[in-house]
Amino acid sequence: MTKVSSSNKNSKSQNTNPVRKRRKIAKTENVDSSNTNTNSEPFFCKICIETKTKKESFTTISCNHSFCTTCMVKHVSSQVHRVKIHCPICVDRYLNVEECRNILPKKVLDLWEKLLCEAGIPETDKFYCPFKDCSALMIDDGDHNGRKLARKFKCPHCDRMFCAECKVAWHHGIRCKEFQSRNKDRMEKEDVMLMGLAKKQSWQRCPNCNFYVEKSDGCPSMICRCGEIFCYVCGITYNKCSCRN
Repeated sequence: MTKVSSSNKNSKSQNTNPVRKRRKIAKTENVDSSNTNTNSEPFFCKICIETKTKKESFTTISCNHSFCTTCMVKHVSSQVHRVKIHCPICVDRYLNVEECRNILPKKVLDLWEKLLCEAGIPETDKFYCPFKDCSALMIDDGDHNGRKLARKFKCPHCDRMFCAECKVAWHHGIRCKEFQSRNKDRMEKEDVMLMGLAKKQSWQRCPNCNFYVEKSDGCPSMICRCGEIFCYVCGITYNKCSCRN
């Protein structure tokens, strides 16, 4: 019976290892080559009507439509104030933040997430800082007995005091009822003047919060700071408007 020496075993092992390594390297190179070929395949974007590569494509999860990432970033950026952003082709299929996270600029992504959070707050709990250069959104969640928070409120954004009931700068030393009574005639007069100016300037009023909005350009669909979407032509909530028909 012939014995195999340890030196022969080592020699055999040393001879086979390089072959295995070469096979692994060759296999890896084939996979990388396959991925490169796939990424470089031509792809036609239906938004910009240009031919791009697969590497530049973005495919929606809800309806499996593909567009170039540049066009999708522009689409989301232009529609972000609607909060619910639909596919450029399927108006009843919507995008979500997670699928767009890797392609969106941080500024757009942060704004979208902020608006989504605000959309989940009931309208009855929302109120805004009355100072026009701030207008920050705040939440009035009341207490366990259903009563509202203190009337005197400090805006956490601009650090100015205001009356949460009267929606004006804080009226020191005057009760809300007295303040509202004193200012009723003046406010009514100002409202008449404002309505006249709004009519002259063709401003439209939000049907939800009565805030005046001016359209600079774009389609008649307007989004107010309160989140209401309405028609700038007739002033009615957009999904009830007949102008688009």
